[in-house]
Amino acid sequence: MSIYIYIGVMAVTTYLVRALPLTLFKKPIRNRFLKSFLHYVPAACLTTMTFPAILYAGENVVSGAVGLLVGVGLSLKKKSLIVVAVASCAAVFLTEQLIKLLVF
Repeated sequence: MSIYIYIGVMAVTTYLVRALPLTLFKKPIRNRFLKSFLHYVPAACLTTMTFPAILYAGENVVSGAVGLLVGVGLSLKKKSLIVVAVASCAAVFLTEQLIKLLVF
């Protein structure tokens, strides 16, 4: 029975988080600082959620860091998303294989 209470509380919480801003802020936001701040919130949230996952996705943090560096480097050179993703995955794989070879 208590699982239904937990599900209900989470449903209400999720609904309030999404519905309250729509009901409280009916006028357009005119403050330039607040508009700029709200513009960058989704990117900042996405970064904070994915950055630890990048580093700890493999067996070793070093391989995640190598994949991250390869991805950042290729994206700064304006390569396509597919190229960046494949190269980053390949870098992580090769780094993990190299680490396994050096450890054993």
